[in-house]
Amino acid sequence: MGLLQVDDPRFEDTSRHLRARRLRLPGLAVRALIVLAAGLALAIPIARAEGQSIEGLNAKIESAKAEAEELGAAVQRATDAAAAARARAEEAAARERELAEVLRKGRERAAALAERLAEARARLREVRARFRRAQKALADRLVAIYKSNDPAGIDVLLDAEGFDDLATRADLLQRIQEADRALVERVRELRAALNAEVERVDAAKAEADAFNERVEAARSEIAGVRDRALAEAAKLEEARAAQLAAIESLRSRIGRWTKQVQELERVSAAEARRQVAGWFGDWAIPEAIVMCESGGNFKALNPASGAGGAYQILPSTWKAYGGKGLPHQASPAEQHAIAAQIWADSGPSAWVCAG
Repeated sequence: MGLLQVDDPRFEDTSRHLRARRLRLPGLAVRALIVLAAGLALAIPIARAEGQSIEGLNAKIESAKAEAEELGAAVQRATDAAAAARARAEEAAARERELAEVLRKGRERAAALAERLAEARARLREVRARFRRAQKALADRLVAIYKSNDPAGIDVLLDAEGFDDLATRADLLQRIQEADRALVERVRELRAALNAEVERVDAAKAEADAFNERVEAARSEIAGVRDRALAEAAKLEEARAAQLAAIESLRSRIGRWTKQVQELERVSAAEARRQVAGWFGDWAIPEAIVMCESGGNFKALNPASGAGGAYQILPSTWKAYGGKGLPHQASPAEQHAIAAQIWADSGPSAWVCAG
């Protein structure tokens, strides 16, 4: 068969036939093309940045997330423990305030008892002095009567002006002696009573002092409990702050690594598209699939599924790959880029026409 000339009618028929075959490749040819393109995509080396692979970075991210989760649990435990310690400290502080009030009242009572004791001892000293004076006066009177055979009494009796006066004077002398003895006895009784009072007040003060000492010891012990609880709470809060800082550092690293992964994925997708561009021509996937899906119309929209654009990408998939708006509203360049990423991740399985 000779070569067809351009103006030969058969050339036009043959050209149309070839274009039709280009648009509707047999299933076996499409599958062969897809397998070859998928093989090229899989053969693309894993992109690296700063010596890191996507897999390595993802492993770091997962490890950091697990560590952050453990730290989060530790932070919660530290928070709960610190709250419990502060509650114990507050309880101890309340008890300490109660004991301080008891101690204040006890000290006031002890001070009042000390004042009473001082007064009682002062009265006792005075009564003892009176007793000594009364005893001395009585002793002196008895000694004088003994030595002089009571001349004072005889003079008193001799000076009497009659029997009645004599009887009166004798009775008076007896009463004086009895009064002296009674005075001494009363002073003795008063001294004994004051001695008993001093002993009672002294014992009460000693008991009050002992009680105050016990209260002070209890207050000091409670204060120690409070201080230890506060120290424990402060230590726990310090540990909590360090754990929160570690979590923040992990989150920062996770964010940095996530951006690196995204950049690596973008570079990988772009590299995949560049490597398959020679095979796919102007498309990000085999042209036969594009023609089957949309006829190459970047504005195409499937009203049933919502898939749009030349690659008939579902809106949910479009958004998942960072697309803005809807596929059929995007520029050809953006449609190419996202289709290349989808092909790099899923290969032909993402398109109905590839089946």
